[in-house]
Amino acid sequence: MRQRPLHTNTRGNLPSELSGLVGRGGELGELARLLESSRLVTVTGVGGVGKSRLVLAAARRVAERAAEPSDGAPEGLREEPQERYFDGVWLAELASVREPELLELTLAEALGLTDHTTRPPRTVLAEHLAGRRLLLVLDGFEQLVEETAGLVRELLVRSPGLRVLAAGRRPLALDGEQAFPLAPPAPEEALALLCARAAAADPGFTVTEAGRPVLVELCARLDGLPLALELAAGRLRALSPAQLLARLEDRFALLTGGTRGALPRHRALRTAIGWSHELCTAPERLLWARLSVFAGQFDLDAAEYVCSGPDLPVESVLDLVGELLAQSLLCRVETRAGVRYRMLETVRLYGAGWLESLGDAARLRRRHRDWYTGLATSCELDWFSPRQHEVAALMEAELANLRLALECCLEDPEEVHLGQYLAGTLWFYWAGCGRLTEGRHWLDRALENLPEAGYEGSRLKALWVLGYVAALQGDSVASMSALYECRDGAARTENPVAAAYAVHRLGCLALVSDDMARAGELLGSALERYREAGELNSNVLMCQVELAMALAFQGDLAGALSLCREVRDICEERGERWTKAYALYVLAYAALDAGGTGEARRLLAECVAINHVFRDLVGLVLAVELLALVTVTEGEPAEAAVLQGAAEPMWDGVGLRLFGSGYFNAPRLMCQERAGELLGAERYAACAGHGRALALDELVERALRGPEPRPVPALPRPRTAAGRAAGYPGSRKPAGSPEGEPAG
Repeated sequence: MRQRPLHTNTRGNLPSELSGLVGRGGELGELARLLESSRLVTVTGVGGVGKSRLVLAAARRVAERAAEPSDGAPEGLREEPQERYFDGVWLAELASVREPELLELTLAEALGLTDHTTRPPRTVLAEHLAGRRLLLVLDGFEQLVEETAGLVRELLVRSPGLRVLAAGRRPLALDGEQAFPLAPPAPEEALALLCARAAAADPGFTVTEAGRPVLVELCARLDGLPLALELAAGRLRALSPAQLLARLEDRFALLTGGTRGALPRHRALRTAIGWSHELCTAPERLLWARLSVFAGQFDLDAAEYVCSGPDLPVESVLDLVGELLAQSLLCRVETRAGVRYRMLETVRLYGAGWLESLGDAARLRRRHRDWYTGLATSCELDWFSPRQHEVAALMEAELANLRLALECCLEDPEEVHLGQYLAGTLWFYWAGCGRLTEGRHWLDRALENLPEAGYEGSRLKALWVLGYVAALQGDSVASMSALYECRDGAARTENPVAAAYAVHRLGCLALVSDDMARAGELLGSALERYREAGELNSNVLMCQVELAMALAFQGDLAGALSLCREVRDICEERGERWTKAYALYVLAYAALDAGGTGEARRLLAECVAINHVFRDLVGLVLAVELLALVTVTEGEPAEAAVLQGAAEPMWDGVGLRLFGSGYFNAPRLMCQERAGELLGAERYAACAGHGRALALDELVERALRGPEPRPVPALPRPRTAAGRAAGYPGSRKPAGSPEGEPAG
């Protein structure tokens, strides 16, 4: 059975269409034909010609056709979209990616991949795509064309079911590539586009017979370029078509020395943008230039801080943003983190050039860095609060800007301490939101150089965070190296907080390495150090949960229960959910051991839901496997096998370190043994295969729903060597249990 992808949406991630595509029917048909015959199609053309909008429209058509029910065409006929794009249509926007090292991470993120291992992201991508059939849409790769071409070549070779639809100013120049040069729309389509956008900006706009020739001439002077037409449409709120054309004629005359010869299209676009720039007021032009320092999306608070100053009062920024929106120079975007704005890349680049000419670019980049450093600091505090879920959504929305801020810190040797501080402060995002690989990249880079004297605290924080991330990745050598350096540095500089974190993470490393006695000793010591330092946050509570795990694995369930009940109460009081999920896992462990399968299921359902929200793959896979053990104990071996099968692909993203742990691995072995005995090898394999084909959303929905009620008596808790060795719940025979076992 072919695997479905491990992501949050089985059909892809295409954004909703905010404004419909006007015309372009012939181009859409041609793209569909090319995708039938080629696995790589690249739409090329000048900026503003409409490449992005066209490929997104084509991708939506593909997704809609793939979602239609199959008509059962006889085998041997042409492959239908339902089969060719069985695993969906996925968009990766690359315009804001500047570092080649982040290209693979951006594609993995677009595909919804979470990987906690030290495997290179390119390997993760190739393995994920190898057995899947999908369409990958790449938009805005010009600044990394060579790197993008190399990655696409490798993925196409290793993934026979992959097709790529790309949009850029030049082809990727790969064998088998079908380049599709995109010209501006025909005159009648250009006029229709101008009128549609003008009507959207001003509902009172109408086309009269007298005004029609002027609009036609306006389209011709702008060479029909969609972006230029949209910018012009925004001006028709304030100017008549004749006034607008007269101003544009003046602009062209200036550039061409008064001749009326046809302009190259790139100059027509630059003219349209420059003309829009000239028509802006001085404050609007200044805000446009300053907004160019943002990468991707940004919110109003960030714009007010970064862009305001004596020459641009903070209270004026909101009104100016509204004016830039009305002129189509900014776009408004609805996200999980609230209303945000973004600037089209062509428009942003024009503003960036203007900012450089003003000599203000370096100062604005530092203000941008300072804002996002402050944002990370406040979000670290808010992580231990009812806003935890909002913080996770905000960090996702701000990833491109956080990357830009980190890059700004690390490009100046005198400010490397700021990069270490920022990379360390984002520990909650790296560890709590499934971003271990991204975090490892920045932490390694930040720690390459020593900071200036007086900033040892920033380095120590980055070291313990690196030790934490590496431990969760299963890289014990790198983890111990970083943590020992942190511990020694904390002793040398008399930093008790850093020392507590170093000891804590050494205990965490011992826990995932199955050294429970040492884990208990280190974690207990860390808790004492935290109390002495007055530290209380999600890390401290997680230390308490990890100590509870060490106690539970050694048979002290009473001690584990006491610790986790306290954590649960504190989490509920503070609104903390991420650490609470791990406390619920231990409480479910104890409930199952006591025979309370119903209570264990209730606790694990909440645990699964929380971990899914935060993309915490470690917590999710542990909860699902324990839930599978609960399910087989309840007398539902087939459903248990489905859950167990669904957990298997997640382990690929978690890594072999936890997978090899006798304690954390015990539920899997126990569930496999009991369900296999009851179902037989063939049926168990079929049920597990069904589970492996589930997408992540489907798995979570199934886990929360639970098995359908059946008139089958509950089974006695499993008694296996693996369970007894690990001290796992269900490994002891409950009092009064019959020796015989009911049939599954």
